[in-house]
Amino acid sequence: MTQGKTMVVKLGTSVLTRGTPRLNQAHMMELVRCCARARRDGHRIILVSSGAIAAGRERLGHPSLPPTVASKQMLAAVGQIRLIQTWERLFSIHELRIGQMLLTRADLEDRERFLNARDMLQALLENGIIPVINENDAVATAEIKVGDNDNLSALAAILADADLLLLLTDQEGLYTADPRSHPEARLIPTVERIDETVHRLAGGGGSGQGTGGMITKIQAARVAVRAGISVVIADGSDPGIMEEILAGRSAGTFFSAEASPLERRKRWLYGAPPAGDLTVDAGAAAALTKGKRSLLPKGITRVSGAFSRGEVVRILDPSDGELARGVARYNSDALSLIAGRHSAEIRTVLGYAYGSVAVHRDDLILTGDPHGH
Repeated sequence: MTQGKTMVVKLGTSVLTRGTPRLNQAHMMELVRCCARARRDGHRIILVSSGAIAAGRERLGHPSLPPTVASKQMLAAVGQIRLIQTWERLFSIHELRIGQMLLTRADLEDRERFLNARDMLQALLENGIIPVINENDAVATAEIKVGDNDNLSALAAILADADLLLLLTDQEGLYTADPRSHPEARLIPTVERIDETVHRLAGGGGSGQGTGGMITKIQAARVAVRAGISVVIADGSDPGIMEEILAGRSAGTFFSAEASPLERRKRWLYGAPPAGDLTVDAGAAAALTKGKRSLLPKGITRVSGAFSRGEVVRILDPSDGELARGVARYNSDALSLIAGRHSAEIRTVLGYAYGSVAVHRDDLILTGDPHGH
């Protein structure tokens, strides 16, 4: 990696605690030292830091709590303060300033809010401040959560227009099998394309401390490489791994960025949760994937969910595999009425028209994963 690049570093709970019930501040100090060195070498660093709930448990003396959302939110509210104070104190030793960004999916699902978050992130970087990002677990519910900090880090990398996403975990990278139960498993140094085989290799969970396993890291890598961002999954127990990667040396598993990344104006679609589904016939599926066309009402066979004009929807093939995501030009009620009809009939059926297409090509990204990963 050449000098002056932007790197997002995701630190899982297992990395920050080293598998214990508390934050390992000595290890965090080593990670900060590596970040400081990277900054001196001209790189821009963004941290996506897990660990708020673990820090909350530690601060409250590991209480016995009911397994409710409110309990987790309480732990996160207490722990986020402790986590950010720890980062602030450690970075200040190297005379570096940090800025906290707490995000939910609602901050990324809307284009205007996405751009506002991007502008804030860029302002922090331009003023020499290291952003420390976490999901806002104290207020997030299932409906507005990104889901895990692996996927949040991919979205942060898109926000920052980053060159590299580094996912530090409790494993050395992606293996041919789970190395904890298969001693013969081999580390895969490079992945050129994330396909169903890669998803199968990543099956199963991770450590007991965090919320993500290898599969969420592969999902995050898929989002990032599609947006033109290279990804490395590596062992976070060795803080020097960051310097190895910045120096261009092989470490962990490297995922190559796609040669033709998404246009920047379309990247925000990856952050938006789909509000509904449009199932299309085989002809429309071919027109979208091979012909690079817009989606016309004629090709829609089923409308699922209740959504407004301007919300993001999934576009599914006849077998319910995800083909694409895009911005609906009509709401779900209107699309239900014009589905299967020619575009010339739209005004007659609805009494108005927002154009001849259901989803315009300029507002659409091909996801192309038949299993919706």
